[in-house]
Amino acid sequence: SFVEAAKSKEASRVAKRGLDLIGAAAGLVILAILTPLIIPAIWFDSGRPIFFRQRRVGRGGERFELVKFRTMTQNAEGDGYPQWASRRDPRVTRVGRVLRRTRLDELPNVLNVLRGEMSLVGPRPERPEFVVQLEREIPFYRIRLLVRPGLTGWAQVSHPYGDSVDGAREKLEYDLYYMKHRSLWFDLSILSRTIWTVVGLKGR
Repeated sequence: SFVEAAKSKEASRVAKRGLDLIGAAAGLVILAILTPLIIPAIWFDSGRPIFFRQRRVGRGGERFELVKFRTMTQNAEGDGYPQWASRRDPRVTRVGRVLRRTRLDELPNVLNVLRGEMSLVGPRPERPEFVVQLEREIPFYRIRLLVRPGLTGWAQVSHPYGDSVDGAREKLEYDLYYMKHRSLWFDLSILSRTIWTVVGLKGR
């Protein structure tokens, strides 16, 4: 079965965790260097808060708090209802656009990697409200929760930004392919493609 095939890849979990720790350590160095530049940029552009915290669903359905640099206006969901973020979302601030294009907004996620809540590579961590919706509308959607979510992933580097149920359905195909074929070399390949995405300012 697919689940058995995906679980068979767990034999490489020690090497994957080692790669996560090495990558997270390097990310912490970059975070320490860039944070003194990013904080005042966000402050002067749109005020406080600097960081954005949001609940996400991790491996096995466990929830954790994701920390990012804030890229949207204050009270972006003022009505209290979760909203999909689109590629040209009008709620994104001027500095936020730069952070998103370079994916620097996700740099604080290295703390989640260190805590073991995320991996460097894996399916994108989704919000609990959207997981409930997508489980109802997309068959086998919950299978992606067999592995830790990632800072980047095969779906993230191979598919345009998903801002709808249809987009999530298409990205699920990439997530399932990754889960079935994941390996240390596959992770390194995805990480190298992510670096080119950042250098080429091709982030969402």
